[in-house]
Amino acid sequence: MKYAIGVDLGGTHVAASPVDDRGRVYNVHSRELESHDVKYVVGEVARVVTRSIESLPKSAKVAGVGIGSPGNIEQATGTVRFSPNFDWHDVPLRQKLEKKLARPVHILNDARCATIGEYHYGVGKGARDFVLVTLGTGIGGGIIANGKLVLGHAMGAGEIGHHVIRAGTGFVCTCGKIGCFEVQASGTALLRHALALAPSFPRSTLLTGTPQVDWGSKMISRAAAAGDQHALATWNSWLRDLATGLANVIAFVNPEIIALGGGVGRTDDSLLATPLTRLVDEQTTMVPKHQTAIVRAKLGNNAGIVGSASLVLHGIP
Repeated sequence: MKYAIGVDLGGTHVAASPVDDRGRVYNVHSRELESHDVKYVVGEVARVVTRSIESLPKSAKVAGVGIGSPGNIEQATGTVRFSPNFDWHDVPLRQKLEKKLARPVHILNDARCATIGEYHYGVGKGARDFVLVTLGTGIGGGIIANGKLVLGHAMGAGEIGHHVIRAGTGFVCTCGKIGCFEVQASGTALLRHALALAPSFPRSTLLTGTPQVDWGSKMISRAAAAGDQHALATWNSWLRDLATGLANVIAFVNPEIIALGGGVGRTDDSLLATPLTRLVDEQTTMVPKHQTAIVRAKLGNNAGIVGSASLVLHGIP
């Protein structure tokens, strides 16, 4: 059995686990990040990697360490050119970790790692053209075209969340643009739609005794499933924006499969994938309709760990 250590490095925590060459995850170890100081983060990554290695039998062979990191990563050197989550600029992360761990380290953008994890071991297995869209605080993603991960000239391909779907009329995105796919259709965008529609629903159960800080995608989706009119209007408004973005992705890439990851991506098909597919088909024009399957991603919270380990076990497809 061949093993790699997969590391999912996020803005608030880092998680790592051994992963075998069948994509199985063992003994996830995690740490909360109290700072984004480079030396501190490198130390915390090394800590969870070391614990992961120690959890394996002494006879196990660890081929290397894969890191899924937020930001733009220079593949040749493993340098984080820019990471807004960490406010990092030109950090030689691979060099620092290899020195700390005395093992080969492979680094790729976290969303692209999740994509190759789903491609090798999840719902994308066997597909030649595949897209992962992660719906969480923001929208991340990755594109597999003709069996290869699309990285782009400056390693920036796959930033699906920042194409504009509501120019001038949408919400203001953290990137500075108005109406980005991310600000309109991420998990947190549900709250924006709910607030925008609230004046039309003064008796909404969403507004009765529920502090707005407790609003979230799960609460809104549950209320919509229960028939709350404000929640339904919110969900449908959000769903239309999500469909617009995915129809654009189909026009750009024409994938066989679009997998929806992140917390919202796990919503029941009757509320998400089924109506979303109908709305996407309505907006699909120059590409044949009904050719792209929109499905829930399979790997859940382990997608980043499995994908980063895949960097070591399989390389970049």
